[in-house]
Amino acid sequence: MERSVVLIALFAALIAALGLIPKIMLTSGVPITAQSMGIMLAGTILGAKRGMAAVALFIGLTLAGLPLLAGGRGGLGLLSSPTVGFIIGFPIAAFVTGYIAERLKRTNIAFASIIAAFLGGVVVLYIPGVIGMAVVLGKSINEATLLMMPFVPGDVLKACLTALITQAVYRARPTSVLARG
Repeated sequence: MERSVVLIALFAALIAALGLIPKIMLTSGVPITAQSMGIMLAGTILGAKRGMAAVALFIGLTLAGLPLLAGGRGGLGLLSSPTVGFIIGFPIAAFVTGYIAERLKRTNIAFASIIAAFLGGVVVLYIPGVIGMAVVLGKSINEATLLMMPFVPGDVLKACLTALITQAVYRARPTSVLARG
C-alpha cells in the first residue's frame, strides 16, 4: 500500500515535470506538450487503477490552482478553456492505457506498451478532447477533429517513446512495472 502511494505521487510529479518542457501553441488553443506522455507512462507502468490515481492527483492539484500544466497554467479557469476535454480525459486515458497494458502482460512489453499507449493515450484521450474543444470553440465535431490533426504525429511519437521507456524500466527493474504484476 505504502509503495503504491509513493508511486502515485511520483507519477503525478513526473507529469508535472513534463510540463516544464516548453509548450508549442497551435491555432486551436491546445498546446503541444510532453505531459500526455506522462499520462501514457502512468498507465503502462503503474497499471489502470494506480495510473488513473496518479493522473487524478495531478489534475486535482492543477484545478486547485497549482500551475502544473505546460506554460504554468492551473486553476478552475481551465474548465472553460479549449483543453477542458483533455483535462477530463487524462484520468480516463491513463486507466484505459493501464487496462490494456495489464491485459497484454503476456505479450512482448514494447509491443504491449505501444498498443496500450496509442489506444488509451491517443485514441481514448482524443474523444473527450475533441468534444471539449468543439463545445468551447463552438465548432462541429468534424471541425474540431481537423484542428487536432497536427497533434497526431507527435502523439504517435510519444506512444513510441512510452513503449521504449516502459521496456527500459522493465529490463532494469521488472517489479517496478506494476502493469505486468
